[in-house]
Amino acid sequence: MVMTESATERPEAHTVRRLARPDPAARGRGGQRFLLLGLILAGAYSLFPVWWLIVAATKDRTGLYQTNGLWFSGMHLWDNLHQLVTYDHGIFLRWTANSFLYAGVGSLGGTLIALATGYGLARFDFPGRGVVFACVVGSFLIPIALLTLPLYLVFSSIGLVDTPWAMLIPCLINPFSVYLAKVYTESTVPFELLEAARLDGAGELRIFFSVVLRMMATGGATVFLLAFVNTWNAFFLPLTVLRGEENWTLNLGLYNWTGKRLESGIDLTSLVLTGALLSIVPLAVMMTAMRRYWRTGVTLGALK
Repeated sequence: MVMTESATERPEAHTVRRLARPDPAARGRGGQRFLLLGLILAGAYSLFPVWWLIVAATKDRTGLYQTNGLWFSGMHLWDNLHQLVTYDHGIFLRWTANSFLYAGVGSLGGTLIALATGYGLARFDFPGRGVVFACVVGSFLIPIALLTLPLYLVFSSIGLVDTPWAMLIPCLINPFSVYLAKVYTESTVPFELLEAARLDGAGELRIFFSVVLRMMATGGATVFLLAFVNTWNAFFLPLTVLRGEENWTLNLGLYNWTGKRLESGIDLTSLVLTGALLSIVPLAVMMTAMRRYWRTGVTLGALK
């Protein structure tokens, strides 16, 4: 009788419970929390240097070295700005104008050339079209640093070193922009529209400037924005082809100021940090003003 009771009680003591099917909604919420945490960490990592730069630009020389680097110790931003624009007869403003010239004019001309080239590769059939496109793809895989010395030798032989043309000419030719323009053309410009324009008597130049450019406004804005940011942040090329400080870019001029502490004992760290803060303002304004084109253009390229 005792053995019967223990046998009947043993299954109850070791009852196995079945696992329920995982809830897809709960699993989705877990993935969203993980993604949100990753975005917060990535945002903090990206904004931390900007915060430090903003705080450092508001300090004088003493506060910069003797106070907490992540918090304010006095508002000296206006004094730093005044010293920045008046130091060395306002050379900082000249460097800023040079950067706008190289990045603005060079990127605008490069965008027009890239759109025309991409349109030709996408909508015209000619001998060697595949070879030309392969050369374009292979060209933007080469780092620009490897091309700096050949560019210097070419510009030196024709007398363009230390002139604005030494910066503008490389900005006009960008293989990656050509590739993007070709992708956008294939996605937005139909053959039927081009044929209809030709039947109406429009020439190829009129079709490009009146029809194609309007339809590629999103792609053109994306290409221009990428070229502008790349030229504005360029350092190695202007360091090689520009000699006189009146032709320097903003980045190259601020870099020169950082070395004056070792050369002549003049500490311009406060001015360098304030200038660095001002140098990111045009990029932030450009990204904010063109974010609609940027978002649409990136989505279009991804779909293609």
